[in-house]
Amino acid sequence: MNFMRKAEQSHSYGVIGLGRFGKALSLALAASGHELLVIDADEDKIRQLREYTENAFVVKTLDKESLSDTGIQNCDTVVVCIGEKMDVCILTVLYLNALGIQRVIAKANSEEHGEILKKLGAEVVFPEHDMAVRLARRLETSKMINYIELSEKVDISTLRIPEAFIGETIGSVDVRKRFGLNIIAVENPAGVMTELTSDYRFTEEDSIVVIGDREKINALEAKCY
Repeated sequence: MNFMRKAEQSHSYGVIGLGRFGKALSLALAASGHELLVIDADEDKIRQLREYTENAFVVKTLDKESLSDTGIQNCDTVVVCIGEKMDVCILTVLYLNALGIQRVIAKANSEEHGEILKKLGAEVVFPEHDMAVRLARRLETSKMINYIELSEKVDISTLRIPEAFIGETIGSVDVRKRFGLNIIAVENPAGVMTELTSDYRFTEEDSIVVIGDREKINALEAKCY
């Protein structure tokens, strides 16, 4: 069976390697309703994933022809989750590039491995490192509720409302001018507001979602808490 992307799907994903990281990623993508293709050499792992996607293939040897036979070239994004096998991972990225995949993301287990993958045009992830960074950031301050790393410098963070902001308006606190950050949402028990005006007045039940440079977010936390 060859995977063909459905016309109504806005984005389709391929996952190669169903270790802990690959399986968790696949389940999350499937739960989000995305069109998904998964590949692994282990028949038991593939059998488990067939409950979530019909596009689950046992591929014993990852070469260009075998990958093409699955139809993975019809995926918009493919994630290579076999970082522990550096040589296989590198060759797989090369094959995916040759098949014309729009976006290739690869798991790396070392900085050296990551540098090679970057030179091949892949986006690189370090799952264990990234999880450690996220945990450290959440432990850094009890005022930070959530944190998303967009790049090496830019974050989205959800913060409990600074005491100094309570009773003030968005316009009067002027986070953009004072801290170089943008407030993109306000959360409270009533819900999430994304269409904000400068006359919105903060309450003690609010949390603010800000986007910007990581150091500037840290400066906001230090200034206000």
